[in-house]
Amino acid sequence: MTTMSLPTAEILPPSSDKRTSATPSFSPLYQQIKSMLLNSMRLGEWKPGEAIPSEMELATRFHVSQGTVRKAIDDLSAENLLVRRQGKGTFVATHAEQQVQFRFLKLVPNSGTPGSEGPARRDIIQCRRISASADIARALALRTGDAVLQARRVLSFVTTPTILEDIWLPAAPFKGLTAERLANHQGPMYALFETEFNVRMVRAEEKIRAKPATEGLEKLLKVAHGTPLLSVERIAYTYKDLPMELRRGYYRTDTHYYHNKLN
Repeated sequence: MTTMSLPTAEILPPSSDKRTSATPSFSPLYQQIKSMLLNSMRLGEWKPGEAIPSEMELATRFHVSQGTVRKAIDDLSAENLLVRRQGKGTFVATHAEQQVQFRFLKLVPNSGTPGSEGPARRDIIQCRRISASADIARALALRTGDAVLQARRVLSFVTTPTILEDIWLPAAPFKGLTAERLANHQGPMYALFETEFNVRMVRAEEKIRAKPATEGLEKLLKVAHGTPLLSVERIAYTYKDLPMELRRGYYRTDTHYYHNKLN
């Protein structure tokens, strides 16, 4: 399992969301400032791509030293939640930025780097509203039967269908999302979630296993029956560890490999 961590802190879900939160615990001062910065981002005070106040302004606001603020920002930068730009300031990271676009896509061509093949061609097969099954509800911290959106798409690189993804999202935060909107959006899906639904995915957990291609998978990915595929199940979280997406992908690995960095 690949995990990118956020601090444990009080979660205050939106009024439209019925999911519950973890309880707060004591933490060092810079961790408390980090939590306050995260909360401001979650509430939309500083949106993805926007600059946050200077360290000095934040130190005055929170009545702490500039060094304490800097340590909090250092942590958030290391977690790809903030981006420092020399001479310009510190900005809320966005999936629309080139260096962030491939943070969650770990499939790399045998010769090249993430993105070296150019943007993937995306074929949206469906996007529909359904009732959450028990396993989908558990993954998204919902109740069985709650409304979710289910989308299916195929990503192709250099005309070769390479990834089949089934995606489930809680319906309330993504009201109005349709197959047409997914198909018409030119950038990363997570950038669409940021700009149109004010939902930013900040970390993910994945489970990976091998699976043979069966009927349905073989047709969509254009492989022979029984071809080994990489099955990747991902739960993506927004601020404050709130699960916002369950994604199950099937990856061809005849021309690509799964690449991950471990720290």
